[in-house]
Order: sequence, then C-alpha cells, then structure tokens
Amino acid sequence: MTEETVLDAYSLQILEELQRDARQTVQQIAERVGLSTTPCWKRIKEMEASGVIRSYTALVDRRRVGLNLLVVVEANLSQHSEELVQQFERAVAATPQIVRCLSTTGQADYILTVMVRDIEHYEQFLHHSIFKLPGVTHVRSSIVLKEVKSEVRLPVGPAPNRAAARQRKGV
Repeated sequence: MTEETVLDAYSLQILEELQRDARQTVQQIAERVGLSTTPCWKRIKEMEASGVIRSYTALVDRRRVGLNLLVVVEANLSQHSEELVQQFERAVAATPQIVRCLSTTGQADYILTVMVRDIEHYEQFLHHSIFKLPGVTHVRSSIVLKEVKSEVRLPVGPAPNRAAARQRKGV
C-alpha cells in the first residue's frame, strides 16, 4: 500500500483543474484556484515529485479509433502461488487490448476490461490471448451494451454534501 498524501484545498483545486484540462497554463490554473503563478507551479511540481500526479495523457474516443467492442472478463486462476500470479499479471500488463485489470475478491480472481474492434476480433483474442494467459482455468465474458458512465477523473474535491453545507453556512 502507498501512503496517502495530505493535500490542502488549493492543491485539491489544482488537481481538479488539471483533470478537467491538463493543457491549461500554470497561469490559467492559478487564476482559477486563487493563487499566484509561482506557488501554483510549486504545488504542481511537488505533486508530480511525490507521485500524486503520475503522468499527463490524452483521452482518446475508443470508437473513433475502431475499438467498438468493450468486454468485461472475469478470470479465475488454477492456483494462487506467487509465481503464477506474477506470470499472469505480467502477461496481462503486456497485452494492449486489456486496458484494465483488477485483482478481486468474490467469484472472479481478476476482472479485466478488454477493448477490440468487434465480436469476431474478440473471439480471436479470447482464443489466442485470454485462454493462453498463465494459470487461467475459467473465463466469463460480458459484452458491454452501453457505457452509462466512464469517468477517469478522480473525485478529489470536497464531498458534495460538505461543500453544500459550507455554502449554506457562508463558509
């Protein structure tokens, strides 16, 4: 487990701004959060150095690049030895079509999110990749019909109830 970094209200607002639009200038972010440019820049650099900000990236519309099928895959392993788990996780990490992998409790050992062009490509991927992952004994696939919510922003700001209560109190 990683240690939680305690951030003040300004740093949380900076994170919200960066998640909203990371292409903003430091000056634009500073104006939005109510800081001058230098302290804002220092906070961003500190959050980058401490690992709070891991990287910057572009969000790509999967359908516009031909990844029309989204599949949630539940996978179980034959055993849970450290060696097999590491092999499985390395193989998953090296497979670009698997865009998310969660180790879970419950029915499945892992829940994978897979993006491919269409059902024919998924069938090929299933046989040539998923079934060949180290230790996999059971796979259950669920085809996603509609993404109701697909958010990458983290809810780092104040909880809505607390924020609303502060506004009512005039804080």
